[in-house]
Amino acid sequence: MLKFQSVSKSFKGSNESIDVVKNVEFIVKEGEFVAIVGPSGSGKSTLLGLAAGLDKPDQGEVILDGVSLSSLSEDELANLRSSKVGFIFQNFQLLPNLTAIENVAIPLMVSSNLSEKDILSKSKDLLVSVHMEHREKHFPLQLSGGEEQRIAIARSFINDPKILFADEPTANLDTKNGNIVMELLQNLNREKGSTLIVVTHDHSVANLADRILEMKDGELSERKGTLAKSSHSKIKSSIKKKALSKQKPLSNSKSASKKKLASKSKLPLKTKTKTVSKKSQALSKKTTR
Repeated sequence: MLKFQSVSKSFKGSNESIDVVKNVEFIVKEGEFVAIVGPSGSGKSTLLGLAAGLDKPDQGEVILDGVSLSSLSEDELANLRSSKVGFIFQNFQLLPNLTAIENVAIPLMVSSNLSEKDILSKSKDLLVSVHMEHREKHFPLQLSGGEEQRIAIARSFINDPKILFADEPTANLDTKNGNIVMELLQNLNREKGSTLIVVTHDHSVANLADRILEMKDGELSERKGTLAKSSHSKIKSSIKKKALSKQKPLSNSKSASKKKLASKSKLPLKTKTKTVSKKSQALSKKTTR
């Protein structure tokens, strides 16, 4: 599904060139869950950007689903990402003026020929799969961090991606919500049969993967990792409790925010899509270093 062949990437500093990725080679098979770990500044996010075609290597070749990314134009890369790739960012990247269901729908609204009715129906099904159907009319401001990340996960699967990239998906969450997010992510990934690549500092997240790759000083190596059964059990227990628990009502301040934002929800989604399509397309091309 993904292959790196002698890939290197450097960035120009004020006085010298900084080698961020050094002669990296690895293969990820279809359906695998691979975790990439390493200290800050080791090149993990750059590696993810190269894998998704968000950045180009100085040397070597990246092959995604049998296609050499270096042979594609920017438009062809954008089309490949919209049809085969899903993203999850650590800061969620939800559009604040769209409701939860509209945020899930926006990738298809921008790139699909499906009707709005069909897109919203698919979006609702995905919200159900992440236990967020009761929040479909809420705006990001009215959601907790864990809820925002679940909306982001639903959005990442809207185009039925063959491969999903997640950059620190639990970094901004507490342990409980981090466990919930990883359980949902794994369940959806198994159901959809897609390939999952997660960059993380969290070793409990990495231990859930089929394989663990470690970045250090721009070089990549594989280390053996086994499923942490105790951690996995806690995650399953957490997600079950969360699914069964009742949501707390909005506070007065959040209720006021809801009323204020509700006026923005009057326009048809197709109309609102036109105003955010450029921002959404930029989001699909965004890379972190």
